[in-house]
Amino acid sequence: MPRDLVRLKNMVFHAHHGYSEEERRVGQRFEVDVELFLDVNRAAASDHIRDTIDLYKLYQAVERVVIKKQFKLVETLAETIAAMLLKKFPITEVHVCVRKPNSPVPGICDGIEVEIFRDKSGL
Repeated sequence: MPRDLVRLKNMVFHAHHGYSEEERRVGQRFEVDVELFLDVNRAAASDHIRDTIDLYKLYQAVERVVIKKQFKLVETLAETIAAMLLKKFPITEVHVCVRKPNSPVPGICDGIEVEIFRDKSGL
C-alpha cells in the first residue's frame, strides 16, 4: 500500500491549556501541524473529494479538540488529537505537532513543542 502524506500546517488557535490555573483561565496561542499517512491513488484518479480526506472537516475536527477541551499538558492535547484523527479519518498513521509559543518557561526560548507519531496499531 502506498504511503502518501497529506499535511495541514500551522493551524492557530486561542485555547485554554496549561499546567497553571492562570494559563487555563486566560488562554493563549497554540499552533498545530498534522500529517496524515494514507493512500491517495483513488482520489488522484477520480479528482473527487469523496475519495480523499476533506481538509475542511479535518481542520474542524482538530479545532474542536483544541478549543472545546482543556488539558494541563501539551502532550495530552497532542495525544488526544492523534487518537481522534485515527478514529475519525481513513488514515493509517498520523504525526501531530503542537506548539505553545508563549509558554511560561523561565529564560529566553521560542516556546515549547511536542511531536507524536501514532498509527492504527495503537488503538
